[in-house]
Amino acid sequence: MADRTPVPRGDSRPVPATRGPGDPQDQPAGWLAELFAPIAGFGVSFATMFRKRETEQYPEVKRPMAPRFHGRHQLNRHPDGLEKCVGCELCAWACPADAILVEGADNDDTPLEEGGTGRFSPGERYGRVYQINYLRCILCGMCIEACPTRALTMTTFYELADSSRESLIYEKHDLLAPLGEGMVPAPHPMAEGMEERDYFLGKVSEPTAAQRQWAREHQDAIGELNQRRAAQQNTDGARA
Repeated sequence: MADRTPVPRGDSRPVPATRGPGDPQDQPAGWLAELFAPIAGFGVSFATMFRKRETEQYPEVKRPMAPRFHGRHQLNRHPDGLEKCVGCELCAWACPADAILVEGADNDDTPLEEGGTGRFSPGERYGRVYQINYLRCILCGMCIEACPTRALTMTTFYELADSSRESLIYEKHDLLAPLGEGMVPAPHPMAEGMEERDYFLGKVSEPTAAQRQWAREHQDAIGELNQRRAAQQNTDGARA
């Protein structure tokens, strides 16, 4: 009888017929193949058993992580010391675990002697409060993708275990990047002749002489301002 296997529409090539009961591929395997079939399944296990074990002496010896490893977050600074965070709260909105709390505030160029609070970032606003709850954080990295100023990045630090829940809620001072060589800690004015966009275009490479002079002249006022800010944050934390 002729093979009546249908041919797909639009294809003129013949379709091979299905295998019948007498096909050689359907014949049972020999006794030797049946004998070694169970052992072949453990081939990888047997080969691994005789390999030398590589034991890492953690925590004395820490394993180096990949450069793009998603570890603890970091709030970055500009080369002159001003903060990159502008308090836009996009990272908090993007977080699927609701682990980030951001409260923005306006930068104030009013002289500190007249009650001003100082400038912390080149933009109109800065992150006055910044918290990450690592009891909720899943280290997915969606927050750093949402950040428009590259203020928030992730480091390769992964040792986040602690003995209390409060210790795993990181505040802004815990997340801020350390001051680099020559940086002037905020608050202080922007570099002379520069606008906000100039900072993000990379035109500011280091603090100017005027910024360093301003920081030296207002060292006492900045200390008092930081004390008031710390007291206010403690009050806010107690109310929360």
